[in-house]
Amino acid sequence: MSTLLCLDIGSTWTKGAVVAADGTLLGTAQHPTTPPEVLDGIASVTTLLDAQGDAVLACSSAGGGLRLAVVGQERLVSAEAGYRVALSAGAKIVHVVAGQLDGAAIRELRATQPDLVLLAGGTDGGDRSVLLHNAKRIAANRLRPPIVLAGNADARAEAEALLHATGRTVVATDNVLPDVGELAPGPARAAIRELFLRHVIGGKGLSKGNAFRDLVRAVTPDAVLIGVSRLAAILAKREAGAVLVVDVGGATTDVYSAVSTVDENAMERTVALPADRRTVEGDLGMRWSAPGIVAEAEVERLDPPADLLAEAQRRASTVDWIPDDDHGRDVDATLAGLAAILAIRRHLRLVDGQLGPKGAGLLVLSGGVFRHATPERLQAIEDRLRADPVLRPVLRNAEITVDRRYVLAPAGLLADAGHGETADALLGNHFSA
Repeated sequence: MSTLLCLDIGSTWTKGAVVAADGTLLGTAQHPTTPPEVLDGIASVTTLLDAQGDAVLACSSAGGGLRLAVVGQERLVSAEAGYRVALSAGAKIVHVVAGQLDGAAIRELRATQPDLVLLAGGTDGGDRSVLLHNAKRIAANRLRPPIVLAGNADARAEAEALLHATGRTVVATDNVLPDVGELAPGPARAAIRELFLRHVIGGKGLSKGNAFRDLVRAVTPDAVLIGVSRLAAILAKREAGAVLVVDVGGATTDVYSAVSTVDENAMERTVALPADRRTVEGDLGMRWSAPGIVAEAEVERLDPPADLLAEAQRRASTVDWIPDDDHGRDVDATLAGLAAILAIRRHLRLVDGQLGPKGAGLLVLSGGVFRHATPERLQAIEDRLRADPVLRPVLRNAEITVDRRYVLAPAGLLADAGHGETADALLGNHFSA
């Protein structure tokens, strides 16, 4: 490769980064995303970077990203396994249901309007009845999104035939839970990506032809998670601990973590944890979900300022508002710090605090609110993060930094495309521990 243009097409912004073969970041640019023809925004970013002749790698979360529903057999076993796999694949989980679907459950599932359904159930060689029942009910009802079938291998062919018989689009793959305590996310992740690229990204009304669909190779959170995993591997060579990334957006806050070793307590768990993980908090965000930050901060006894709820409600009612004075920026910094604490706390609960013996070696803050914050506001956020009684032991050895150039998604795209050395060099140039 000579240089590559890495694109991240989001619902609000289209971002681009030009990367040289040695991992040097040659330039970055962004432009508002331009639906109903996102290619216009892509062309503008390409022109800004003078990258018209570069090969392109692209990921996207435009149009709301990938909305995925999980149907499993038991809430704490196969449904939980599917939930964790779907999160790691970059999806926004809009519904989780377990057990035999009845009419009411089908109606609830349909009402969530998923882009994809992940249908799981049973360990290999175990119970077949629930998976087959649910495949039959889905096939017989007005539920049309593509389906990833990742349940009991012994029932796979029959379940696939039931769904195909009514014209459903189905990708059958290995079980997400082949045995109790054994999570196998890889095949289902790949199937989710295949269906997203082939059937979902072209159906969002984002572009008129097939060029955009053909351009995109991953859901943005999936690319970021790959980048986080590569960064964790780099830090593992330095014995620096795990990587945590918290990305505070307008509507959601995403948290990513990656450790360099597998979960040593896997057999003690109902569902073992993968080495790289992602959680999404839909009630924590800087604009649409700002009141949720205050409400949850009160529940978690974080003592939010008395006037913060009114400020949060103002932001939720005017989501495109940008503060133009110090008070407004201070409020945004307070909301961002609280969102980060709350989201990381929830993430740690999901993974049972499993970040390895050293805890986090690096915490990366991502999002415009951190990127544009003054050093003083960033220091106040860091101080609050380190002082939090839940986060204190996890962050005791951590460096805290900001992804100012948004390199995690480009690094993930590069690694996914076979340019692992370039991805590692890019990450090494921008993060240290």
